[in-house]
Amino acid sequence: MAEIKNYTMNFGPQHPAAHGVLRLILELDGEVIQRADPHIGLLHRATEKLAENRTYIQSVPYMDRLDYVSMMMNEHAYVMAIEKMLNLQVPIRAQYIRVLFDEITRLLNHLLWLGCHALDVGAMTVFLYAFREREDLFDCYEAVSGARMHAAYYRPGGVYRDLPDHMPQYQNTRFSRPNVTHKLNENRQGSLLDFIDDFANRFPRYIDEYETLLTDNRIWKQRTVGIGVVSPERALELGFTGPMLRGSGIEWDLRKKQPYEVYDKLDFDIPVGVEGDCYDRYLVRIEEMRQSVNLIQQCSKWLRVNPGPVISDNQKYAPPKRQDMKEDMESMIHHFKLFTEGFHLPKGEAYAAVEHPKGEFGIYLVSDGANKPYRLKIRAPGFAHLASLDEMTKGHMISDLVAIIGTQDIVFGEIDR
Repeated sequence: MAEIKNYTMNFGPQHPAAHGVLRLILELDGEVIQRADPHIGLLHRATEKLAENRTYIQSVPYMDRLDYVSMMMNEHAYVMAIEKMLNLQVPIRAQYIRVLFDEITRLLNHLLWLGCHALDVGAMTVFLYAFREREDLFDCYEAVSGARMHAAYYRPGGVYRDLPDHMPQYQNTRFSRPNVTHKLNENRQGSLLDFIDDFANRFPRYIDEYETLLTDNRIWKQRTVGIGVVSPERALELGFTGPMLRGSGIEWDLRKKQPYEVYDKLDFDIPVGVEGDCYDRYLVRIEEMRQSVNLIQQCSKWLRVNPGPVISDNQKYAPPKRQDMKEDMESMIHHFKLFTEGFHLPKGEAYAAVEHPKGEFGIYLVSDGANKPYRLKIRAPGFAHLASLDEMTKGHMISDLVAIIGTQDIVFGEIDR
């Protein structure tokens, strides 16, 4: 009979299934995990400390670099904390645009999660399908901000600019065929909202394709059913939020329980799991994508018939229009002061949180009356989820560890900060 050996081994930080620079020290009994000790800090960029040395506006682009899969969501929590302290009113059209892009961001996040999770477990095709759809969503980011990923689109008091009336189109080059270029531009003839509506009409069929590949696939179910089970009570004790909490059967979603922006005016459901395993968390995120499409369509419908301002007209906190700045001395002074000194927040503190694709993403802001935060603390959802890794993997095989890391949907930009 073969002798079972005990091992202590490294998993990461260069491991392709570690989803970032995660180093795990695994104590193994054969191939069975007895203990998993996560070592973090290998991506530490001192975001919170850097924010304390920059004006409030200068820190907006840095928020994108936290969870670099859900860029605008990070900005949203940050600008909401500033608006809370200033009691700054956001125009209703800007609120709908924020919700629209929050849900586009949720799709971006879940598509990357689905593709990478499936790839880790051994399914290659889903990864290619998911990244095909992400290209269209990145084009929406680029249309409003000029950047495909790190947008810096949300601003205190609203958003950078209104939705464009024209979508950028592919151009013929000496390497491209005109008939291919024409086909690529078919859904780019109108405005950004036309492009988004076209995508929202197509996307449910794509979700059906993902489910055809995975949901009843016996290999996928063998790798995820009964793996990483967390009870509802334990999920609450561990500080789970988002799909990790809802996968354990607890119906908690900040968009419903503590509504912000215009979520209370929109109709959508909260999907919840039953077993609390990797498979249930997969089903929850798949249904969340369907609900996001529904929300995108509702926002698009409203935005088509309700024009208006998209940023506050208070020039102490929001920049004046460029035309005004060039013609009016007072607007020019406001512009100069805003982008050099910035604005001052009143003394006090505020906490603002959004229902991030990974869970509750919060910003705790303390002001001493200066133009920079006295203290900025980021509540990253992935931090609490990673802390549960030891408990979730105990007694499982090494191959199950890969599925559990995938189901947690962790990104190290926000964990290490």
